[in-house]
Amino acid sequence: METFQDESDPAAVTLRQADAPAVILVAPQLGENIGMTARAMLNCGLTDLRLVQPRDGWPNRDAVTAASGATEVLDRTRVYDSTRDAVADLHRLYVTTGRNRELVKPVLTARAAAAEVHDHASVGHRSGVLFGPERTGLENDDLALGDAIIRVPLNPAYKSLNLAQAVLIFAYEWFQYGSDDEPRQLPMGNSRPAERGKVVEFFERLENLLEVKGYFHPPEKRPAMVRNLRSFFLRAEPTDQEIRTLHGVVSALLGAKMKRARSPAQSEDGDRDE
Repeated sequence: METFQDESDPAAVTLRQADAPAVILVAPQLGENIGMTARAMLNCGLTDLRLVQPRDGWPNRDAVTAASGATEVLDRTRVYDSTRDAVADLHRLYVTTGRNRELVKPVLTARAAAAEVHDHASVGHRSGVLFGPERTGLENDDLALGDAIIRVPLNPAYKSLNLAQAVLIFAYEWFQYGSDDEPRQLPMGNSRPAERGKVVEFFERLENLLEVKGYFHPPEKRPAMVRNLRSFFLRAEPTDQEIRTLHGVVSALLGAKMKRARSPAQSEDGDRDE
């Protein structure tokens, strides 16, 4: 088992690499694209990168630079003389193409393919995804080796993806499948959600002040206006610290108004207002 750390989340993500699909690049042209592919893979917990006849040879210094620290993937990269050799140990192979070909094969989105890969892994079957050269894509003979085609729905007027982008789309869908991450979070740091009693206490203070200042006019609209104000603040999901800050704002405004209301002339004890 290997662990990958998400820099934005201190919790480590543990992945069973035996279940992870292989990424096979056929005749990649630029070392930079291989490096960026490795970076995309490691972001999503994939480490099995296979190259078929890379144009500029292997290892490649440009790939190391572009990988931005994803050397774990580059160090494990294997090079093959043919696509057939690169996929020989796999039970299931997905191929990628953005063009219509005269092949009768299932066509899946990256999300659907990722779900299938997980299903196959659950019964011990290894899968791989085949990506073609940057300029031409996969040849028909390579596409014929696949069980299904992965196609990403994109803008019909412009469907151009670079190699690493194409890999990242599938890798992300594979990584997210079955994820228990909350779709919406509100990080609060060291603070806690404000207790409802403290929130209501602030509401009442604010509403009393607004009452004194004649805000609730006409009076019959007061209940609806109060509900609107409370709904507004509650949508913000205030923390304890934020409620204290709001109390401070009200206090500061009250103090400022009191100072403006007092005369700048000397007071009875001879002192002047600042």
